[in-house]
Amino acid sequence: MGESIHLAVRQLCEFLLHTGSIDNRFGGGDRAAEGSRIHRKLQKEAGEEYQAEVPLSLTVSLGGEEYCLEGRADGIFPQDGLWVVDEIKTVSVPLELIDEDWDAAHWGQGYCYGWMLARQRQLEQVGVRLTYYQADTGERKEFYRRRTLEELEQWGMDLLEQNRKWAEGRKSWRLLRDQSIHQLPFPFERYRPGQRELAVAVYRTIKLKSKLFCQAPTGTGKTISTLFPAVKAMGEGMGEQLFYLTAKTITRQAAEDAFHLLRQKGLRIRTITLTAKDKICPLEQRDCNPEVCPYADGYYDRVRPAVWELLEREDCFTRALLEEEGKARRLCPFELSLDLSLWCDCVICDYNYLFDPVVSLQRFFGEKKGEYLFLIDEAHNLPDRAREMYSAHLVKSRFLELKKALGKGGGPLRRSVRELNSQLVRVRKACGEEGSRTLPQPEEELTGSVAAFHAAAGEWLEEHREPLPLRGQVLERFFEAGFYLKILELVDESYIVLDSCHGSEVVTRLLCLDPARLLAERMACGRSTVLFSATLSPLDYYRDILGGGKEALRLSLASPFPRENLCLAVAGQISIRYKDREKSLEPVAGMLHAMTAARPGCYLAFFPSYRYMEQVREVYTARYPDDPILCQTGDMDEEAREQFLARLDGKRRLLGFCVMGGIFSEGVDLQGQRLLGAAIIGTGLPQIGPELELLRDYFQRQRGMGFDFAYRFPGMNKVQQAAGRVIRGETDRGVVLLIDSRFPQKDYQLLFPHHWQGWKNVSTAEDLSRLLEDFWKQGQEK
Repeated sequence: MGESIHLAVRQLCEFLLHTGSIDNRFGGGDRAAEGSRIHRKLQKEAGEEYQAEVPLSLTVSLGGEEYCLEGRADGIFPQDGLWVVDEIKTVSVPLELIDEDWDAAHWGQGYCYGWMLARQRQLEQVGVRLTYYQADTGERKEFYRRRTLEELEQWGMDLLEQNRKWAEGRKSWRLLRDQSIHQLPFPFERYRPGQRELAVAVYRTIKLKSKLFCQAPTGTGKTISTLFPAVKAMGEGMGEQLFYLTAKTITRQAAEDAFHLLRQKGLRIRTITLTAKDKICPLEQRDCNPEVCPYADGYYDRVRPAVWELLEREDCFTRALLEEEGKARRLCPFELSLDLSLWCDCVICDYNYLFDPVVSLQRFFGEKKGEYLFLIDEAHNLPDRAREMYSAHLVKSRFLELKKALGKGGGPLRRSVRELNSQLVRVRKACGEEGSRTLPQPEEELTGSVAAFHAAAGEWLEEHREPLPLRGQVLERFFEAGFYLKILELVDESYIVLDSCHGSEVVTRLLCLDPARLLAERMACGRSTVLFSATLSPLDYYRDILGGGKEALRLSLASPFPRENLCLAVAGQISIRYKDREKSLEPVAGMLHAMTAARPGCYLAFFPSYRYMEQVREVYTARYPDDPILCQTGDMDEEAREQFLARLDGKRRLLGFCVMGGIFSEGVDLQGQRLLGAAIIGTGLPQIGPELELLRDYFQRQRGMGFDFAYRFPGMNKVQQAAGRVIRGETDRGVVLLIDSRFPQKDYQLLFPHHWQGWKNVSTAEDLSRLLEDFWKQGQEK
């Protein structure tokens, strides 16, 4: 009979039994993303005999295969001599619209758990109860059915028969996939320096079910060195599904390219790239309303045949393919990508699909831990992204605008908006002359008014379903309030409330200072996590801030490129501190000219701010009017960015003025002679502000390293990222010029990567010219 086919109850029922249309006018029917707290509340209120979160499983045979159903019932309890299974659903839809047959998938889950419970406890009958909880009003609605074991047996076997072709298809696919994995060679003739070490570390991490934090400098080949061992581990049964998570489109493309390379070597694997809903939506303005969107209307009635056909035909699901198939089949391409992802071996996507508290993939990470493998690329971006994902804010002026727009109408909604606005006025008065204040916990008066508004807005939206200009405004505030309430559930000692006032404006923020606990909880949804970047230093800092825990593994690799190919110069006599910037303009301009004059070619200069960049540019063009330059601007779109990079072709002398931490300091690959050098002006320290000062105070209390955690470590990461644009290949030669009096200090020197050792001090532009003359001469001799 072979190995059992494991089926998760929720996935099974939602995929096979869901019918009708996509309709997100209330944020979706089952608000699982925010339901955990409500589940706990209802379970606690149910009494001592109520057993919550009961794990259930059942193994049955069908057509020569053994199926193992697995899941977790929200609750079971005795009533009238029967055991009753309780299936709880948190919804946004007004309860008067929900009848007994509102969603067959919900009854399906209840029947599955009832069947499993009856078989497990040898019961002749069980009760099944659906409990709907309206998240905005706190109202409940219950439906109850009694079923015999014989009825549930018949129903359950019919469901498994519906799923039979899908289960057998998955099993045959995995046999084919695993056979190709076993025969798969490393796709290159030899490993680069560091590649084998990284691949072995990734495989070992997966085998140990652990976490790995790895700094692998540019040129290591991080993408293939992490994907290859992860795929190999999957082929040996160590991992059910692979998630390649990143912050940038360009690195998602790198993962797709790596899989293309592996397929050329014989790998059969299904991969899918998820694209944000707003980006992939075929409508000019997204509106997930079946009355407006033909791709939403009847979606669930048409999607299953489409998924089957696509799985039979394709192995690689890119954005372009999903857009094409969505239009051809009249299916929402975003929802189609999510449904296809259930059947793919690797999902390539943004961080938020795992970590975001609202948009994470509940179909994978909602109920129980799975044998998932997480590869997190460019992990140095995750701390700031995580703080953003786990923080929320409310802006007074937005609610005041809504209050005015409602006029004298709106009933309960207008009253709730007025009350919320009054609470924010009270906050403004409490901030006093200083204009800001901090609180360890949110105030109940304010949070209560937010909850009341959210409930009233939900009711108003149900009563006004027709498209109106006002409806969009109410919907935006409804989602803002809902997100605030969701983040409120996460608040603990790692949060702080920051209220700030400017004139009549009030902004209240729930700030996540330390996302470690929340990130660790999300990574615990899988078997193993590998976090890697070219700049993940110091490793202990990233391990702490990203929730690695003391048991996490660490690996720091050396640069694979010859050290003599990099000329690292430090102009440590020039102070870039804010108070010294005016007198630094001439010396900095002189250094930049010396760098570009030493050898004709393209160079980049990275500045701490647009304002300072413009000041240096004015001095530079006045002193060196014949030197060609180009400048980054704050409003560059994709086309302007591509035009900027296209000019850096290595065929001319050109100096690009850029901002550190911006679009040109990461993810830009200018190989060969396209970029000969980069100057980094300043240590990359973030600009001092209220939020960073709170961050500094928090980590000073927690670890005694407030300045490092809030400023120095993130700043030096930006420096290293910018410097990493220069040496991109084994034969590349180039210069990195660091300009700031802080670089020679011990605290900054300790953060230099190993391949930066042997740096040269340059006191004047003439010193730099002589150093570079020798460096380029040595390159010609080789």
